[in-house]
Amino acid sequence: MPYKEYEEVKLYYSISEVADMFTVNASLIRFWEKEFDVIKPARNKKGNRMFTKEDLENFKLIFHLVKERGFTLDGAKAKLKGDNLQLKGDIDLHDSLTKVRNFLVELKETI
Repeated sequence: MPYKEYEEVKLYYSISEVADMFTVNASLIRFWEKEFDVIKPARNKKGNRMFTKEDLENFKLIFHLVKERGFTLDGAKAKLKGDNLQLKGDIDLHDSLTKVRNFLVELKETI
């Protein structure tokens, strides 16, 4: 799983937390915000972006399509307009298989 889950559940996440979670630069987060209309972060009085859990789920979908499966931005936009339930199922399956693989690799190293 190339992105990290935060143990602490919060209402809002800063752009640096989101960038750290997906191990990307904050500039990519800002770029995806402009490109994909499913990401609509709230802003505080200072104008800082405040991302919700829903925004994180949308980032996870975009990250999966663009970084893991190699979709173009236009292809990812078209895919997001389709069946998101199937896409979320694919991501969950991918995450589960990655965890199993990591466990097996660790087990092999200890043997």
